[in-house]
Amino acid sequence: MMRADMHIHTYYSDGAQSPRTVVATAKGRGVDLISVTDHDNACAWKEVSALAKAQDIVAVCGEEISAYDGEVKVHILGYNMDTGCAEYVAFHKKLDDGAEQRTADILKKLAAKGINIKYEDVLKERRFSQSPIHAMHIAAAGAKRGYASSPVDFYARYLNYGTAGFSCICRPSSEETVRFIKSCGGVCSLAHPGRISMEKEGVISLIERLKQCGMDGIEAVYSGHTATETQYYKEIAAKLNLLVTGGSDTHYAQGNRSIGTPLFCPDERLLAALGLKH
Repeated sequence: MMRADMHIHTYYSDGAQSPRTVVATAKGRGVDLISVTDHDNACAWKEVSALAKAQDIVAVCGEEISAYDGEVKVHILGYNMDTGCAEYVAFHKKLDDGAEQRTADILKKLAAKGINIKYEDVLKERRFSQSPIHAMHIAAAGAKRGYASSPVDFYARYLNYGTAGFSCICRPSSEETVRFIKSCGGVCSLAHPGRISMEKEGVISLIERLKQCGMDGIEAVYSGHTATETQYYKEIAAKLNLLVTGGSDTHYAQGNRSIGTPLFCPDERLLAALGLKH
């Protein structure tokens, strides 16, 4: 039985761990298959792939794309996309340009409330210059300037939906994102459905709409889901003939979202969809 974690972040987006640490931790915890799914980029892939191969771990190229359904954030996981195809390059150029525009919008809104953060300070928070700017880079810069006790605190106070600096401009729609992933030959899954800010009926409607666009699965097994939620979304996946994916969504070495938790073992359908033999 293969143990997997298909939702891991590194410092190529808003995580704190290096690819080397991620792979070493996965090896130490008996995880056989991993996917690093940094936000809106796959910059860690080459490094992760080489490190995983050396440790006899199967690695799948992935990323987590931040989309919106109206003003509700919807994260969609994409696996095994052709990162060299024209569709991929064009979509990510749009994402990168959008991140720049959104950052300017956020900083302008914050300045209007007396929260002054320099664009240059935000860029310094990135560990890798090719990674798109993420809201947590702004949050980290804001916390360093003393506007909050931590980046997480700053995000909650000033960047979350309904707060002074919130901005979702230039974000792709959830349907657009699914179509993009499929156009690049990828497998896509709706991330942590139990954490989407909608009533259950709205989430089910979203899942049904995205399936019509080609979505392959839902992340029923997730570190932040309760046992009841996990079972509920497994049943939804079975009802709609969707794949079940799972992952920790780990960002840091500490905390309760550690690599390899919760226990997730991909079934034959998922392995086949990813082009893997068990």
